[in-house]
Amino acid sequence: MLGEYRIAGRRAAEIAASVEHAVGSGELEPGQLLPPMRELALDLGVNANTVAAAYRTLRERGVIETAGRRGSRVRAKPATTGREYLGVRVPPGVRNVADGNPDPALLPGLAEVFAAAAEQADRHPVLYGDDAVDPELARLARAGLDADGVPDGPVVVTSGSLDAIERVLAVHLKPGDAVAVEDPGWGSLLDLVPALGLRTVPVGVDDEGPLPDDIRKALAGGARALVVTDRAQNPTGAAVTAPRARALRSVLREHPGTLLIEDDHGHRIVDLPLHPLAGVTRHWALVRSTAKAYGPDLRLAVLTGDEVTADRVRGRQRLGPGWVSLLFQRAVARLWAGGAVDARAVARAYGGRRQALIDALAERGVVAHGRSGMNVWVPVPDETGAVARLLHAGWAVAPGARFRMSAPPGIRITVSTFTPDDIEPMAEAVASAIGTAADRRYV
Repeated sequence: MLGEYRIAGRRAAEIAASVEHAVGSGELEPGQLLPPMRELALDLGVNANTVAAAYRTLRERGVIETAGRRGSRVRAKPATTGREYLGVRVPPGVRNVADGNPDPALLPGLAEVFAAAAEQADRHPVLYGDDAVDPELARLARAGLDADGVPDGPVVVTSGSLDAIERVLAVHLKPGDAVAVEDPGWGSLLDLVPALGLRTVPVGVDDEGPLPDDIRKALAGGARALVVTDRAQNPTGAAVTAPRARALRSVLREHPGTLLIEDDHGHRIVDLPLHPLAGVTRHWALVRSTAKAYGPDLRLAVLTGDEVTADRVRGRQRLGPGWVSLLFQRAVARLWAGGAVDARAVARAYGGRRQALIDALAERGVVAHGRSGMNVWVPVPDETGAVARLLHAGWAVAPGARFRMSAPPGIRITVSTFTPDDIEPMAEAVASAIGTAADRRYV
């Protein structure tokens, strides 16, 4: 059952740690069956309740799953093993188009805005008890949200989109609750949900966003929360259109108790309008981060939502980090106020590179997706083979397994640093890697 690995420990925490360590190191593989609780208790010389408590902890942490009499086994994609490990190692000389990073040439300089923020901090040092949100950042954030039709609500600042989403889920849900997520979708979110002890319910995605019928089915089946990417969906580039937004709001009206979380990480790098869903359900949150427009190391996102959600997130934040550095907040406020990035120019640059690749692939009979953002999603019949053949051809792409649950296989190509000279060689390599059009009837 466990091969050469032996679970150890006398206390529930020790037993759980032993299993989690083995999963993280690869000694226990996804899908591997664990011993029945009474059998393991006998082997370790402990009470069966101790093992039951350990298994419960592992379930809540998203490491194992239990299916009644069929026993407990390591999850197919355990939270302990992050999806980044499903990527490929990029050897020297191979072009990395798998990383999802923005183009450094399109990022603003940060020295001037941080120097100004530091001077302000020197004049008026931030002390315990000061406001957690910079007033100017809140004003600018709220003005942008108002312009995009996002309902009124308090502004909270977090350390990036994932931090915001985690906090919203944690203050509303309990272990075992189900969360409807896009499939394919953001790998980090697909890791986070089970790590919180929650269950993922996949909903399909097309170029216009999540599929209403899938969401209706998920919510009718008991999903308590829904996470939607409004624009620049990762990995498909989907963006919610006005008709799709109307259809989704109609579904949400049937389930007003749903916790709705919208991720607008494409803010300031896309040229498609936002069509928010917020305001239909009692509890909601919309998150905007600075990572794609200003660089991944600028760990800041603004969150707005209903009063209860915002208050709970602020309260929980006070018990942890307290606040996001006002130095960061003031620097971002200056970037926003000064127009450090021409959002339209950035969107045109990414859009031109994305569309050029999609068109070049279409000329070769290859269907690809990417309405917005910096990625192109290509459905493939054999994901592992396609990734390997592209690597051999000198291109490292992201395997779709990082982003999928039950969705068909695919590969993600990040076009952010593409030049015109890259398009034809990339398209030719992809077409060669996945075969002729006759071989791709699944598309």
